[in-house]
Amino acid sequence: MSNFGFRHLRVVNPYDVAFRGARSAVGASAVLASAKKFETVAEAVADCSLVVGTTAIGHRDLQHSLQRLEVGAPILRAHLSSSPCALLFGSEKFGLSNKDMSHCHWLMHIATREEHLSMNLGQAVAVCLYELRRDPGAVTNPEKGTRASSAEVERITQTLFAALKASGYPKLNTSDSFESAVRRLVRRLRLQSGDAEFFLGMLRQMVWKMKQGEKSKN
Repeated sequence: MSNFGFRHLRVVNPYDVAFRGARSAVGASAVLASAKKFETVAEAVADCSLVVGTTAIGHRDLQHSLQRLEVGAPILRAHLSSSPCALLFGSEKFGLSNKDMSHCHWLMHIATREEHLSMNLGQAVAVCLYELRRDPGAVTNPEKGTRASSAEVERITQTLFAALKASGYPKLNTSDSFESAVRRLVRRLRLQSGDAEFFLGMLRQMVWKMKQGEKSKN
């Protein structure tokens, strides 16, 4: 990260012994010293309006759209010119879980040979950040408007769950797969900040109305 000028490191439930021991990184101690720790992915990306996950693909059945690094990097650069975004990496051994990916808008991968898909985590981060940094002049048309932050989108998601429960939606369940599917659906809407607030207000009104109806029955 320090090599390519990226300084905002956020970690989710790091293995503390290894994380603190890594402070000896030559010339990069400031990045590690200022790193922020979070308990969940949702908290770590709350202020980001674009969240892109990384994957080696392998034999996984992906539920997101997927871009190669050289295609995805210009999209990230354009977004960074106007709004904060996050590039999310999983553990070196297991990668991102399906639940982690449910917080992403889309996924990105580095083209490797089929016989060896997996990369060392540090090397994968370096390749991605180099691609992001190598052509900053390529951004000519930044996005118009302000995209809703992940925190705003998550509030909509949770209110939608409440609305589904209040409505007696027959397929409602608490499984990770169902919640992830709903979370992906909301993120595919790519809401602007003002639209997100408007949508949230409508959902809250529906939840309130349905709950009032239940009370009147009782």
